[in-house]
Amino acid sequence: MEQLQLLLGGFAEALSPNHLLFLVIGAVLGTAVGVLPGLGSSMAVALLLPITFALDPTAAFIMFAAVYFGGLFGDSTAGILLNTPGQASAIASSLEGHRMAKDGRAATALATAAIGAFIGGTLATILVVFASPYMVILATKFGPAEYFALAVFAFVAISSVVSESIIRGLGALIIGLALSMVGIDGPSGTERFTFSVPQLFEGIDIVVVTVGLLAVGEILHSATAREDVVSKSRIASAPRATMSGADFRRALPSWLRGTAFGAPFGLIPAGGSEIPTFLAYGNEKRLAKKRGQTDFGTTGSINGLAAPESAGNATASTSLGTLLALGLPTSATAAILLAAFQQFGMQPGPLLFERSGDMVWTLLASLFLALIVLLALNLFMASVWAKLLLIPNNYLYAGISVLAVLGVYAVSASTVDLLIMLLLGCLGFLMRRYSVPIAPVLIGLILGPLAEVSLRRALTISEGDLSALVSSPITIGIYIFLAGAVAMTLFQHVRHMGAKAPAANTASEKAV
Repeated sequence: MEQLQLLLGGFAEALSPNHLLFLVIGAVLGTAVGVLPGLGSSMAVALLLPITFALDPTAAFIMFAAVYFGGLFGDSTAGILLNTPGQASAIASSLEGHRMAKDGRAATALATAAIGAFIGGTLATILVVFASPYMVILATKFGPAEYFALAVFAFVAISSVVSESIIRGLGALIIGLALSMVGIDGPSGTERFTFSVPQLFEGIDIVVVTVGLLAVGEILHSATAREDVVSKSRIASAPRATMSGADFRRALPSWLRGTAFGAPFGLIPAGGSEIPTFLAYGNEKRLAKKRGQTDFGTTGSINGLAAPESAGNATASTSLGTLLALGLPTSATAAILLAAFQQFGMQPGPLLFERSGDMVWTLLASLFLALIVLLALNLFMASVWAKLLLIPNNYLYAGISVLAVLGVYAVSASTVDLLIMLLLGCLGFLMRRYSVPIAPVLIGLILGPLAEVSLRRALTISEGDLSALVSSPITIGIYIFLAGAVAMTLFQHVRHMGAKAPAANTASEKAV
């Protein structure tokens, strides 16, 4: 098949010493950042973004992809050993993984997580390789109205899914859309929200926004915490990750079921891998109850750890495929990667496969290599990653602050960018304090210009006829799917609030 030939060509390029070096560097950095609670792959990619401008695009994106997967691998290590998952996507894995560690099975838990992440990522990447040509064909049928519908779907879906409060999610989206409108309007040449500051005529750089919201915001949030994110005294010496043949046979079906849950979620803008990991965890809990297994929720179930790990990495893999083929970011990290493509003068989508096909297939091949490298790193170096948790928080965040300032200043040597970064850092701190999600801000910032341009083009072509926005089967299908997703989300929110009300009433009656 043609895909296999192209993939083999990608392997030939990815196996070059230069690209392998950046792949290993990205895998190590991503895992190290993922292990540290409060950090994550999105922050690592944001900090690396200005540094990689000196690299060729292929090497830069190979490093980004390795960091992306490395962060997911590393998240589970802190969750299993200390019950402090670095990202929300690792919460489901920590529930049973930490119970296994307390039961003296830390080695088995670490191996289950590493192998599960490898299996989920590998199977989903194979799916991307064979499905991407068909996704590209689908993308060629998209016009301005279809791209506007796709952007609206991403806006509403992510804003309603990633936050417990839909209002907070939509508020974060509005912030992102407002930031995307700063600069000179292309068609009319009019200044928008620049306050006559020349440095704002070209808009706010995505690097400034991501570093400000993610890195500086996290630093300020951690500085104001009353106690350390991690209790250093609880760190035990982590053994090398190993598991028996019986444990492997028991975990294998859960790894496959988790992959089946996670892979489809990378194709839709659902905010990341939080939803599929919890769905996979809930499914394993239901199956354990039917089988009469008693280790679930007590001593720790290997099935309850295996399924969420494979689900999270499967979602990450297919989300990269969606980004490459459709130009649609389905998570915060994918949105930053889209910004990275734009910084290098490339726009993901069907034309990317035509104009930069060699780079795309090299990147896809490097995903398989990155998963192999990360599997080895996490099986044989678990004790090393655990030692990173001993770094004092004041030293850790001081180093991140220096990298943030140097990275932003290196982009344009502008003090205005540094001031904006600090202001956005304060905004990120407030958003964390009041549980406002960050992902909708990034999605609004990245997709805002696409939505605006697509809307204006569609209305120009139709001479102002609004019916042109819903005149094709694709747009109608997207809006119907969106309406169903919103209805389901609203139903879940109402049911959640209804479940809280009786509990609150019971508590107040007991207090009386």
